[in-house]
Amino acid sequence: MSLFAWLLLGLLAGFIASHLVNHRGEGMILDILLGIVGAIIGGWLAHIFGFAGITTVNLHGLIVATVGSIAFLFVYHAIRRNVVGRRVL
Repeated sequence: MSLFAWLLLGLLAGFIASHLVNHRGEGMILDILLGIVGAIIGGWLAHIFGFAGITTVNLHGLIVATVGSIAFLFVYHAIRRNVVGRRVL
């Protein structure tokens, strides 16, 4: 896929996942970055479980990327909550 296709897929997947996980999004740039990382993770998870990964921008690719983005966001928020939640005495 081209760089533009990965950005488009990342934007869509990151936007959907951010709104499903925390109902407000993280901002456009962070949504794209989280979506691209999530698309990579989603493709890897799909491959591990025996499904086709992401080859083109289609509904299957969007679903795989969104599931990966949701999984990545849960980990991202758990780490962020622990790091931000700590106080320095």
